[in-house]
Amino acid sequence: MSERINARLSQPLAEFVGCMVGETGLYETPSEYVRDLIRRDMERRGSQFVQDAILTGYRDLAAGRIFESSGDFKADMALLDQKETNGWQ
Repeated sequence: MSERINARLSQPLAEFVGCMVGETGLYETPSEYVRDLIRRDMERRGSQFVQDAILTGYRDLAAGRIFESSGDFKADMALLDQKETNGWQ
Protein backbone atom coordinates (compact mmCIF):
# COMPACT_ATOMS: atom_id res chain seq x y z
CA MET A 1 0.00 0.00 0.00
CA SER A 2 1.31 3.45 -0.80
CA GLU A 3 0.47 6.95 0.35
CA ARG A 4 0.36 10.07 -1.75
CA ILE A 5 2.06 13.16 -0.37
CA ASN A 6 1.72 16.59 -1.94
CA ALA A 7 4.13 19.37 -1.04
CA ARG A 8 4.48 23.00 -2.07
CA LEU A 9 8.01 24.09 -2.86
CA SER A 10 9.44 27.57 -2.96
CA GLN A 11 10.86 28.65 -6.31
CA PRO A 12 14.49 27.95 -5.31
CA LEU A 13 13.59 24.45 -4.08
CA ALA A 14 11.52 23.71 -7.18
CA GLU A 15 14.41 24.83 -9.40
CA PHE A 16 16.81 22.60 -7.48
CA VAL A 17 14.51 19.60 -7.82
CA GLY A 18 14.19 20.43 -11.52
CA CYS A 19 17.98 20.16 -11.84
CA MET A 20 17.98 16.80 -10.09
CA VAL A 21 15.41 15.16 -12.39
CA GLY A 22 14.99 14.65 -16.12
CA GLU A 23 17.52 14.04 -18.85
CA THR A 24 20.38 15.90 -17.14
CA GLY A 25 19.54 14.90 -13.56
CA LEU A 26 20.18 11.86 -11.44
CA TYR A 27 16.49 10.91 -11.14
CA GLU A 28 13.75 10.37 -13.68
CA THR A 29 10.98 11.99 -11.64
CA PRO A 30 10.62 14.25 -8.60
CA SER A 31 8.88 11.39 -6.78
CA GLU A 32 11.87 9.12 -7.30
CA TYR A 33 14.12 11.84 -5.89
CA VAL A 34 11.94 12.37 -2.81
CA ARG A 35 11.72 8.61 -2.13
CA ASP A 36 15.53 8.38 -2.31
CA LEU A 37 15.91 11.32 0.09
CA ILE A 38 13.55 9.67 2.58
CA ARG A 39 15.35 6.31 2.33
CA ARG A 40 18.74 7.97 2.90
CA ASP A 41 17.39 9.87 5.90
CA MET A 42 16.00 6.64 7.37
CA GLU A 43 19.39 4.95 6.94
CA ARG A 44 21.25 7.90 8.43
CA ARG A 45 18.96 8.06 11.44
CA GLY A 46 19.25 4.30 11.96
CA SER A 47 23.03 4.45 11.95
CA GLN A 48 22.95 7.49 14.25
CA PHE A 49 20.89 5.48 16.75
CA VAL A 50 23.54 2.74 16.73
CA GLN A 51 26.36 5.27 17.13
CA ASP A 52 24.55 6.92 20.05
CA ALA A 53 24.02 3.54 21.74
CA ILE A 54 27.70 2.65 21.37
CA LEU A 55 28.75 6.05 22.76
CA THR A 56 26.41 5.58 25.73
CA GLY A 57 28.00 2.18 26.38
CA TYR A 58 31.49 3.66 26.31
CA ARG A 59 30.44 6.40 28.71
CA ASP A 60 28.93 3.84 31.09
CA LEU A 61 32.13 1.80 30.93
CA ALA A 62 34.32 4.84 31.58
CA ALA A 63 32.15 5.85 34.55
CA GLY A 64 32.29 2.36 36.03
CA ARG A 65 28.62 1.62 35.46
CA ILE A 66 29.19 -2.04 34.67
CA PHE A 67 28.30 -5.40 36.15
CA GLU A 68 28.80 -9.01 35.19
CA SER A 69 25.84 -10.55 33.41
CA SER A 70 24.22 -13.57 35.00
CA GLY A 71 23.02 -14.77 31.62
CA ASP A 72 19.42 -14.25 32.72
CA PHE A 73 18.04 -11.17 30.98
CA LYS A 74 15.24 -10.53 33.48
CA ALA A 75 17.58 -10.89 36.45
CA ASP A 76 20.13 -8.60 34.81
CA MET A 77 17.48 -5.95 34.11
CA ALA A 78 16.33 -6.15 37.75
CA LEU A 79 19.94 -5.71 38.91
CA LEU A 80 20.39 -2.81 36.49
CA ASP A 81 17.26 -1.12 37.87
CA GLN A 82 18.55 -1.64 41.41
CA LYS A 83 21.95 -0.16 40.55
CA GLU A 84 20.32 2.83 38.82
CA THR A 85 18.10 3.43 41.85
CA ASN A 86 21.08 3.27 44.24
CA GLY A 87 23.30 5.50 42.08
CA TRP A 88 25.61 2.60 41.13
CA GLN A 89 26.85 2.17 44.70
